[in-house]
Amino acid sequence: MPGEPTAGAPEPRQRLHPLSPALHGAKSLVVVIAGLSWSTLNRVGFGWFAAMVVVLALGATVLAVVSWYNTGYHVVGRELRVYEGLLWRRTRAIPLERLQAVEVVRPLLAQLTGLAELRLEVVGGGKTEAPLAYLGVAEAGALRQRLLVLAGRSAGTPDPAGPQAMPGSAEPTPPGRPLHAVRNVDLLVSQLLTPQAFLLPFGVAFVVAQFLSEDSWSFIAVASTLTAMAGVLLQPARRVLDDWQFQLARDAGTLRVRNGLLETRAQTVPLDRVQTVGATWPLLWRAKGWLRLRLEVAGYSALESDERNRPDRLLPVGDLATATAIVGEVLPGVRLTELPLTPPPVRARWLNPLSRAVLGAGLADTVFAARSGLLTRQLTIVPYARIQSVRVVQGPVQRWLRLATVHADTAGGAGAAARDRDLAEAWELAADLTARSHAARRG
Repeated sequence: MPGEPTAGAPEPRQRLHPLSPALHGAKSLVVVIAGLSWSTLNRVGFGWFAAMVVVLALGATVLAVVSWYNTGYHVVGRELRVYEGLLWRRTRAIPLERLQAVEVVRPLLAQLTGLAELRLEVVGGGKTEAPLAYLGVAEAGALRQRLLVLAGRSAGTPDPAGPQAMPGSAEPTPPGRPLHAVRNVDLLVSQLLTPQAFLLPFGVAFVVAQFLSEDSWSFIAVASTLTAMAGVLLQPARRVLDDWQFQLARDAGTLRVRNGLLETRAQTVPLDRVQTVGATWPLLWRAKGWLRLRLEVAGYSALESDERNRPDRLLPVGDLATATAIVGEVLPGVRLTELPLTPPPVRARWLNPLSRAVLGAGLADTVFAARSGLLTRQLTIVPYARIQSVRVVQGPVQRWLRLATVHADTAGGAGAAARDRDLAEAWELAADLTARSHAARRG
């Protein structure tokens, strides 16, 4: 295996792929061009503008080469050590026993050059640790598997970086037992059934009408309006790109996720780190009976600036039968359609005049479930063993109505909340949750 030490000799320090500076330089070129505004082009002319871009891009490439030359990594015992820096040298030692997951990410430039980026997630990390950009695909896959084995997150079964494609599909499938593959057509339709896409024709009609009827409506104003509309559509478009060819598989005690079009991602989610499972029914999806599933996973920081780095996707879009089967894989014995949810008392309608009938909470054999939402229905499921604390909260109006909200907090963050329960029931529910969580952790 690449980088494996020989007997009696220390493991040599490994460098990143020689093409890494070129990829970093290309990314810097995009930043440089974006940073030089069109006003600069108008002032200095195209020739000087191109010269400035070339000089700045060459400077960024030189810095990338120097950074590559001084960057290295190797495994020492049960630590991954990463070395970087020229004037200020920095060595990061990452204890592998704190490692939660290692992801193989392939942005568009990396796909074109046959490279990959390795990203590590550790317990308590404020963000993704030690991104090794870039490695060869085979080297990234071998190093990923080796780190997972040393961290005790894998049984040592082969996990090639380039697995074989399923028959009739050009896309590689994640290792393990396949659970589900989302149809790209369903993914596209689901994002068309969003408020942003639904209101787009009205926005375009407004801009066209203003442009044709108002002499003072300048081209710059139209362009600004269209830019704002494009910004509104950015989230659905990014979801399509991120979840393209979404595939889910089960491998021993982990979930394997592979997704992405411009940036492919291979993620491993340890099932023993899953804190909650959430199901969401957007308003416009209900006509087709669709929902999406998401996870909360311990060890992934909620402060991560890029939400795509968090392995929270379980099912981008699917029907109830598919969702029920997937939830059963993550939480054995739990069925979405058989959770014992009961509504709050009738007087809770003063706080929730429209959504009182939707609210619900209940205790199943192994999980606590809570439902909320009017236009967008949400269901949160928390295993008893993942509950860290239980809180009973009362607002001023709740005190007057003798109601309270019971919160079951998890290490992943949000947890679940049974809203506006009868006060006596709330205290009884809190005591029951505490007892069940203690019993589940002892078991």
